[in-house]
Amino acid sequence: MPHCPLFIQKKLFIKLLIIMTAFTLIACGGSNSSDTDISSTTPSLPDSTPTTPAQPDDSDDVCLQTSTEVNWAALMAKDCPQLSDYGLFTDPSIPTQSPTEPGIAYQLSTELFSNYASKYRFLFLPDNQQLTYMPEQVFDLPIGSVLVKTFALPFDTQATGEDNEKLIETRLLIHRETGWTALAYQWQADDKAELIIAGAKVAHTLNNQGESISFDYAIPSKVECKICHQTTHLDTSIIRPIGLKAHLLNREIATQTGIQNQLILWVEKELLSSMPALATVDKSYPLHDSSASLTNRAKGYLDINCAHCHHEGGFASISGLRLNYNVDHTSFEYGVCKQPPGWDGGPNGLAYDIVPGNGERSIVHYRQRLNAPKDRMPPIGREIIHTEGTELIKRWIDSMSPTIGLCE
Repeated sequence: MPHCPLFIQKKLFIKLLIIMTAFTLIACGGSNSSDTDISSTTPSLPDSTPTTPAQPDDSDDVCLQTSTEVNWAALMAKDCPQLSDYGLFTDPSIPTQSPTEPGIAYQLSTELFSNYASKYRFLFLPDNQQLTYMPEQVFDLPIGSVLVKTFALPFDTQATGEDNEKLIETRLLIHRETGWTALAYQWQADDKAELIIAGAKVAHTLNNQGESISFDYAIPSKVECKICHQTTHLDTSIIRPIGLKAHLLNREIATQTGIQNQLILWVEKELLSSMPALATVDKSYPLHDSSASLTNRAKGYLDINCAHCHHEGGFASISGLRLNYNVDHTSFEYGVCKQPPGWDGGPNGLAYDIVPGNGERSIVHYRQRLNAPKDRMPPIGREIIHTEGTELIKRWIDSMSPTIGLCE
C-alpha cells in the first residue's frame, strides 16, 4: 500500500468505522425473526412526547385484592397500607360495628384507660379454630387469629353515641407464623385509615364532668406497642395480647336473643374450648359497679392497666411488683411494704408501693396522678390523668387494714 498522508488515513478509518457500525445495527435489530425488515431497525429521532416508564406488575399484591370476604392472605403476609385492604368490616369506613364474618365483637369488664377513649373490640378466628381457655393467663390463640380494636375519643365523657365521638385509630394484633404482629392505623378526614409505623399525635379537647381538657393523643409506634405487649417465653422476648383473660371476659353482654354470658356464648359458638363450669371462673367488675367489692374492682383495674408490664417476663419485671389479678394482694409481691428499685420516691420521698391504710403514701396510687413521662404510670398509653381510676385505688388502699403490713 502506497504511503498516505496522516489526514487521509484518519478519513479512511472513520469511513471503515461507519460501515462496521451499520452492519452491527442490522445484525442486532432486536427481533427474533429471521426475516427482519432492515428498515425497522434503523434508529429514529427521539419522540418529543415524554413516555412513562414501565411499572411493576402489582397483580400479585395481596393487599390489592378486592373481595367481600376477610383478606386472610394479606393479614398473614403483609402490613398493608390501608386498613380497608384487609376487608375486616362490611363498611370499611365504620370500624365500630358489623365485622365481616367470622368476626365477632367482644367486651371486657374493666378496660385499660386511654384518655377516656371508647373502644370497639373484635375477634377473628380462622375456620375451625378455637381459643384455648386459661384460668389465669391470656387465652391461647391459634395462628391466624386477629384482634381488632378501634379507639374513638369523646367530646363529652358523660355522653354516648357516634355523634359524640371522633375516630382516632384502629389497632390490629395478628398472629402470623412468625409470631404476633402489632399494626396501628390512623383515621383520616376522608374516612380512611392509614398505616402508621412511627406513631402520631392527634390534638383533642374533651369535657369531663365540667372540666375542659386539651391534650395530644399519642398513637403508638411499632416499638411502643411492644413495650406493653411484650413478655418473655423460653428466654425469648415476644409480644402477645393483653385483655383476653377469663376474669375480664366473664361478663354479661347484649345479644340478638337477649342478655347472655360472653364466655358461655363463645362456647356455644365453638370459639372457646376446655372451659370449666362458669361458677368456678374468676370475674372482675367495672370500677363504677358499687355492687362489687373494692378489692375486686381495684384488682381488676390494676390487672388491665398495669399487669401487662408488672408480671414475670413483662417490661417492668425487674421492679419485682406483680399486679396480676390472681396474685395475693396482701403480699410483698403485690407491693405491700415493698420498696421499688430505680425510683426515688419523688419530692415526697415515698418509700413503698403500697402502704396498707394510706393511699397518699403509696407509690402505686401516687404515680397514677403524675403526668411527666418519666414518672407517670402507665408510662405510655395515656396523656391525661384518670380521675375515677386514681380515686378507686386510693379508696381501696385506704380500706386495707394497716396490720396487713407494718411498713413504717
